[in-house]
Amino acid sequence: MKSLNGTIEATDRAQEPLHGRWYGDACGASFAMELMGERWSLHVMRELMMGPLRFSQIRANLPGISAKVLTERLEKLGQAGVVVRRMLPPPASVQVYELTPWGYEAEEVMKALGRWSVRSRAHDPTLPLTPVSAMLSLRTMLRVRADFDATVDFLFATDQFRGTLKNGELTFQRLVEPDGTADLTFAAASPNAVLPYFYGKRPLADVERDFGLSVFGDRDLADRFCSLFALPPKVS
Repeated sequence: MKSLNGTIEATDRAQEPLHGRWYGDACGASFAMELMGERWSLHVMRELMMGPLRFSQIRANLPGISAKVLTERLEKLGQAGVVVRRMLPPPASVQVYELTPWGYEAEEVMKALGRWSVRSRAHDPTLPLTPVSAMLSLRTMLRVRADFDATVDFLFATDQFRGTLKNGELTFQRLVEPDGTADLTFAAASPNAVLPYFYGKRPLADVERDFGLSVFGDRDLADRFCSLFALPPKVS
């Protein structure tokens, strides 16, 4: 297994379980739960899906987790080869946590879980959503292949992203500072403000008035972009 600094450590799984709840089952899905199924582990991985973050940034995005538990989860995910710890080069020179290439592959797992779980009528979309969650949700619920390309900025109080729609694929990267070159910009204090527009299909003017969403750019393009996303049907 890899430690957080990326070195290989010989570890006897039976003597050092990742979280003390090994199922003794050869099923791949069962083993996946051994790797990322402990409370908060998947959330930590999710927050790192858009790139490396400092410890304080991860904790700020997950206000329900304690510093102790976050430290433990990062250490266990490091032992599993999912997360590495590294120093950013100058002038930043700060320690960050980042998913390994294998760790990033878990996005497909999260997307499949998301598409499956939101079909439940018990899912509550009004609960708080982190900015990374919102961006991953859009990547998950992109249901229609676009016949146009666009750059779309999403500006929230705690995080900012640029989405690039090209050849029917949607990718995101964090923005340090918006430069005003995007075709569209969605701005809101909370990412929950975009949900009534993208998934509820409420008229844009209504969402701006009722949920505090601001949109800059071609509003027809905004509606075309919004039309690409849809939630799967609820189970009966």
